Amino acid sequence: MAYMADSLLDLKIRKSFGGFSLQCEARFGDGITAIFGPSGSGKSTLLNSIAGLVRPDDGHIAFDGDVLYSSGEGVYEPPEKRRFGYVFQDSALFPHMSVSDNIHYGYKLTARANRRIEPSQLVELLQLERLMDRGVGNLSGGERQRVALARALATSPRLLLLDEPLASLDSGLRGVILEYLKRIRRELGTPMVYVSHSISEVMALADNALALRDGQAVAYGRATETLVMPEVSTFAQFDTLENLLGAKVAQRHDDDIAELEIGDARVIAAGVRRDEGDTLTVSIRAGDIIVSRQIPPQTSARNAIRATVSQIHMVDSRVLLYADIGVSDVVSVVVEITPNSLRALELREGTEIYLIIKANSVLPLEGGA
Repeated sequence: MAYMADSLLDLKIRKSFGGFSLQCEARFGDGITAIFGPSGSGKSTLLNSIAGLVRPDDGHIAFDGDVLYSSGEGVYEPPEKRRFGYVFQDSALFPHMSVSDNIHYGYKLTARANRRIEPSQLVELLQLERLMDRGVGNLSGGERQRVALARALATSPRLLLLDEPLASLDSGLRGVILEYLKRIRRELGTPMVYVSHSISEVMALADNALALRDGQAVAYGRATETLVMPEVSTFAQFDTLENLLGAKVAQRHDDDIAELEIGDARVIAAGVRRDEGDTLTVSIRAGDIIVSRQIPPQTSARNAIRATVSQIHMVDSRVLLYADIGVSDVVSVVVEITPNSLRALELREGTEIYLIIKANSVLPLEGGA
């Protein structure tokens, strides 16, 4: 297994309990690294070992050159000294505190010399102004996760750990929180380790991915390449694969029809409630996209997007085609086609194509978060 040379997080650990054993060696770089795998693969155990909430049986964990755990050297830094932020699946906010008090709690405990992020900056970034005086019991699921993100970031963490933060949210809220996570990466530059069993989330968000199965690391590398490796395809659930893409409302039309900018493309979508200039996340299922070598002369589909084939991967009986449409924060749009279509269209890397998409296949994810 190849690892990145300029590693930020370096670990080699073993942890056994209740008949399960996690044995993992990895080196993570900067940016967002996903820990991906099915339920019971050891994702949360690995994340909690990094956080210091679980003590491995042996091995080592180092971050940016600082040894956090070493069985050989007898080192074990407790969680509060690692200066990592942690966002749980259920947000785990302090129920007796207001939103403001939750955010300021960690900030006050952070030494002045380590304060890089001000609460006011987070309130603006995560759009929490109107929630500050509320009790956390009066928040929606999406609002709770935004507050949890702010509370974790208020400690100016060296690393942000996220344990399936979208798993308990509906599809609309997932899109909203994804927008905020991308904004955090873009504006704060905080490195993240993101646990998920969703191939779509990993492709949308992560730079790199570590795939786990039965407590073992089976693949590591660029997210879009790792997820199509043969070792990963057995549990990646490609049937649910969707493109989660950032979009900007360029122009509104009648009946909730809007023209969206996605990378270099203009896309017509139905059911858009945002105003012109607003951003949102849209979902387009990989299997709902038709590939053509030319624009069809007559079709009911509203979108014919010019693209270039960047990668082609054979995954079992399906073909996953990556098509570059100029999206800056993802490698490409993923399209699922059949091997027969691949041969009939004579597709190769570098081939110019058109992606044919119905307007109602571009689903706005606009939950009230």
